[in-house]
Amino acid sequence: MTDAVAIGLGSMIGAGIFASFAPAAAAAGAGLLIGLAIAAVVAYCNATSSAQLAAVYPTSGGTYVYGRERLGQWPGFLAGWAFLIGKTASCAAMALAFAAYAAPAGWGKPVAVVAVLALAAVNYFGVTRTAGLTRIIVVLVLLALTVVVAVGLSSGNRLDSNLSTGLFAEGWYGILQSAGLLFFAFAGYARLATMGEEVKDPTRTIPRAIVTALLIVLVVYALVAMTALLTLGPGRLAASAAPLLDVVTAAGSAWAAPIVRVGAAAATLGALLALVAGVGRTALAMARHGDLPAPLAAVHPTYQVPHRAEITLALIVSVLVLTIDLRGAIGFSSFGVLLYYFVANVAAFTQARPDRRYPKALQVLGALGCLLLVATLPAMSITVGIAVIGLGIAYRLVLLRRRSARGDEVT
Repeated sequence: MTDAVAIGLGSMIGAGIFASFAPAAAAAGAGLLIGLAIAAVVAYCNATSSAQLAAVYPTSGGTYVYGRERLGQWPGFLAGWAFLIGKTASCAAMALAFAAYAAPAGWGKPVAVVAVLALAAVNYFGVTRTAGLTRIIVVLVLLALTVVVAVGLSSGNRLDSNLSTGLFAEGWYGILQSAGLLFFAFAGYARLATMGEEVKDPTRTIPRAIVTALLIVLVVYALVAMTALLTLGPGRLAASAAPLLDVVTAAGSAWAAPIVRVGAAAATLGALLALVAGVGRTALAMARHGDLPAPLAAVHPTYQVPHRAEITLALIVSVLVLTIDLRGAIGFSSFGVLLYYFVANVAAFTQARPDRRYPKALQVLGALGCLLLVATLPAMSITVGIAVIGLGIAYRLVLLRRRSARGDEVT
């Protein structure tokens, strides 16, 4: 149980907390605290659905596979495509967040591109985020967050009046939009759902580990969010490119800034390394099933990585880094990932009683929560997301038509 919770914490407490509070504050002001709780509830429902599915389909590909097996090839494709676009945007967000904390003024985008290309090169040679590296990153991140909270709350600049506008000043629409954006900060919780072969008594251990890890993460995030709001206020927090760094700077603690920079750099680079590998594996699975171009299914004979998929990803992410900002990347990422988990919840809902670990009510709540948060994301994120989903559908329709013309089997 303790090890499972530690893995969950290592998967969730990371880069998202350094970047997502600013766009959430822009949407909801102090109401982002309620949005944070809503995001945690949706993440819990999604994690339980993924755990229930992973117990029956212990294979690479995640909801792309679950959707194909439970709902059909089209839902599986949509889940896989949504995952690819969402996590590709996450890669861009992580690179931009790294640059916001680590790069000199005016060098943000070039440094972000260098980070993407460097980590893609590292991953190309089979170097991934190991359990040991994850533990180091978690320690650095927790140290940085502890410093932020301690410095911020002890500062003479802390003003309770920064919360005087109230939690509901921006209304429920703003709160729900902040929840969709803060969902980005819980990325990684699905790692808990795939530990069935790694823990004793998974039927009992995994549900308890999911609840415990999410509650701990929620408390940590809430403390950091309160500190940022009290120190900077909703307006300054919303305008900040590196909010946690600005907290310690506003508190006048010059010694704390390097600690926060190191913690943010470790978290963002570690997340980016894991994302490159995860997106590459999903692209590999989709290419093998014919849902992406066949060359992306190539695996390097020496390093055993989907090298073509990862090179393609690095180039696309580099373009995104140069053309969008951090807030746009977070919104677009949440759009894709929430749709991905919508399919996961629907797929888990269809499972028969012998394969069920959780009540259907959780899958219904998770599916409705995903749709609600998607619908309240920033308009640009929704518009671009729908357009890219449409491109994926059009690509697959053309592919199926070509197969049909050749006389291949079409499902």
